[in-house]
Amino acid sequence: ISEDLRRAQEEWEAVEEIQSGLGGTSASAAPPISFNEALQYFQTADLSQCRKKVQATVRRQGLAALVHFLFGPPRLQPQLQGERELALAMAQCGLDDNERVHMRILQTIYKKLTRSRLGCPRYGAHWEELGFQGVDPGTDLRGTGMLGLMQMLYFVMDARTLPLALEIFKLSQHETQARGVWAAVMLLLLQNFPFCIMSVNITRIVIQALREERLSRECNRRQQVIAVLNDLYAAAFLQLFRLWKWQHKTIADSGFLLKELEFSAKKKPKQLLRSLEAYVSHGPVAGGLQHPFPAAGGEEMDFTGVCDPRVELEGEARLI
Repeated sequence: ISEDLRRAQEEWEAVEEIQSGLGGTSASAAPPISFNEALQYFQTADLSQCRKKVQATVRRQGLAALVHFLFGPPRLQPQLQGERELALAMAQCGLDDNERVHMRILQTIYKKLTRSRLGCPRYGAHWEELGFQGVDPGTDLRGTGMLGLMQMLYFVMDARTLPLALEIFKLSQHETQARGVWAAVMLLLLQNFPFCIMSVNITRIVIQALREERLSRECNRRQQVIAVLNDLYAAAFLQLFRLWKWQHKTIADSGFLLKELEFSAKKKPKQLLRSLEAYVSHGPVAGGLQHPFPAAGGEEMDFTGVCDPRVELEGEARLI
């Protein structure tokens, strides 16, 4: 593409954004933000109020506390405590319209999932199309805060996981072209689901696994916390995708699958992470994206709906 043509395209896109009411200097017109740039912002931001809301670990009493002390996972090494606290503080940080980095994160997620060069208004039905429950994504982040958006950002900005994110988003948009009676029947078979709400629920599972010290061994081994959280998030989404697609799951099965993911994240995180490593190392086909993934199980559980996974969270979090 010639330089003149490239410049003309940029000017036309700027005109389109201004005409759509976004404004040429809004966050939507800003370049996409990388995960590392966003993380650096949170590392230097004043999160003191968010840190006050953090309940670092799950409280145990009596026999449960003794069993955990004797047979539970190892404690996180002292040099990693600061990174752990940062992750939990981000989970208590709400989406702020006045923080430019927050808006850039939101716009980057929108652009990467829709493959659009243009941004979008802060509020609107377009967020429901991405899988939020309403016109304001911020209302769906209670309990995960900005960590929920940061994990989505990681998912779509990492070249290794972007193909997986787009494939899952495509499945979440599954629709039928049937009409009449067949349409009513097909509604029961549709595999569509709210992508962003599912993502938030997976982040909640990851947060809970962190709070219960289920990830300490892996964090200690890698000397990282947030990177482990992100990989576990992506690995859980990969497992969800495999089960959902190849076992022909629908939204009615979502509570069951989320409980399976919760079980795997807490009891078998290493197995989940290995599946992600295989996918990243060998690509979608060789990594098993095209083949069914065995369900994790082993215990009878009381399952709830997609919008009500019974996970204990910090502060005044409410389940979606």
